[in-house]
Amino acid sequence: MRLFRARIGLRTRLVLAFLLVAAVSAATTATLTYREARTAILKQAQDTAVASFRERVQELSLRLPVEPAPLQEQLRALARQGKPHPWVVFAEYGSMRVSSGIAPESTVITPELRRAALAHPRGGFQRIDKNGEPWLAVAMPAVFRAGQAVRPTGLVLYAVMPLADEEATVRAMVVAARDGAVPGLAVALVPALLAARSVLRPVRDLRKAAQNMGSGRLDTRIPVRGGDELAGLARTFNESARELERTVGELREAEARARRFASDVSHELRTPLAGMLAVTEVLDEDAARLAPDTAAAVRLISAETGKLAVLVEDLMEISRFDAKAAELNTDEVDVARTIHKTLTSRHWTDPAQVSTELPDGIRARLDPRRFDVVVANLVGNALRHGSAPVVVRLRTEPYGGGELGTHGAARLVTEVTDSGPGIPEDVLPHIFERFYKADAARSRSAGSGLGLAITLENVRLHGGTIRAANGPAGGAVFTVEIPLPREEATA
Repeated sequence: MRLFRARIGLRTRLVLAFLLVAAVSAATTATLTYREARTAILKQAQDTAVASFRERVQELSLRLPVEPAPLQEQLRALARQGKPHPWVVFAEYGSMRVSSGIAPESTVITPELRRAALAHPRGGFQRIDKNGEPWLAVAMPAVFRAGQAVRPTGLVLYAVMPLADEEATVRAMVVAARDGAVPGLAVALVPALLAARSVLRPVRDLRKAAQNMGSGRLDTRIPVRGGDELAGLARTFNESARELERTVGELREAEARARRFASDVSHELRTPLAGMLAVTEVLDEDAARLAPDTAAAVRLISAETGKLAVLVEDLMEISRFDAKAAELNTDEVDVARTIHKTLTSRHWTDPAQVSTELPDGIRARLDPRRFDVVVANLVGNALRHGSAPVVVRLRTEPYGGGELGTHGAARLVTEVTDSGPGIPEDVLPHIFERFYKADAARSRSAGSGLGLAITLENVRLHGGTIRAANGPAGGAVFTVEIPLPREEATA
């Protein structure tokens, strides 16, 4: 049911609701009208027949004892005077049964009507449904009147009249109401569509405004029309959008100030750091000739200065990404050879520390400098926070299956796996966040806390993706996927 409602638009539901109300109103009105009209039509026919029959019976002149033949003639004359339709008149006198028709007795007359005729001098009447057809039966006892005294004669007359014409009139009214309902609903469709349009216009405006807000257009506002609930909703949306625009503007300004501050500080620190690094290099060379305590202090200063230099360089790099100033200078390279250069330049050539599975012949258009940073950061992170040996694997895979170069573009997959305990599950969602420390004990590690964040930005700059996971046998697994054009997908 919920899925069915979801497939039906709000306009359709509003129109259907409007038509349903119109149909229920029309059906209720038609039902009440039918009931009242049927009662009025049948009552009019019933009152006319009862009054006319009583009048004719009272005018009837009888001689007792009653004889069948003269009584039958009187009954036929009485039947011819029937109103509003001809009657069939029956008489019961003791065991005598006489009628104006062919059958001497009527199956329409009920025992209840007979008892009413004997119990009351004015007789009675009853509407009866016989085999699906309506009938009216009127009972009237013949009496002697002597002054105020009324004495029964024992003779009871019954008038039986079909109500088929009245019932046909009622049925015609039902058919007319039914036939008129369809055009009525068609006419009701017009105000339903107009009402749905008036309701849905502000809803459409709200949806469009929400889409604009979602796309970053925080200055979006909705025109307010009228003073109903939808107008109140539009005012609330405008107030919320205005407050959101103000808040986001303040946040953007604060973020821009923070980025400028980090960038400015990094630039200002580069010059004194260059001098400090030069001095520490000289001190390192002379540390062996210094006193042990002084040599330890010199080496500590040199190491911390190196860390500071790395942090400054990483801050400047991340500032370039934030300012959208990072550029991609691609060149066609042999990917395996590029990875070997990265490992060699960092002196990661010991197979016990770093091993490789790099097939030859894989070429791609990459930015060599940025790809070098990606591989170096991943391998360095694995050596610092995982355990040796670290394995670097390279391969190409097609998108969506098929053979490379024949079924669409492929992707270059670079995978770095370590042999450590892996990454805790609560850390995985935050692994690429800036300055995120999974363990407080790592706060003094050699890294700047920006390595994986810079790696992520470099991969994105290539149009690729990077993900972190834990291998089935333990250890962290970082997977970089960079899309390749078809002509470059050669194994």
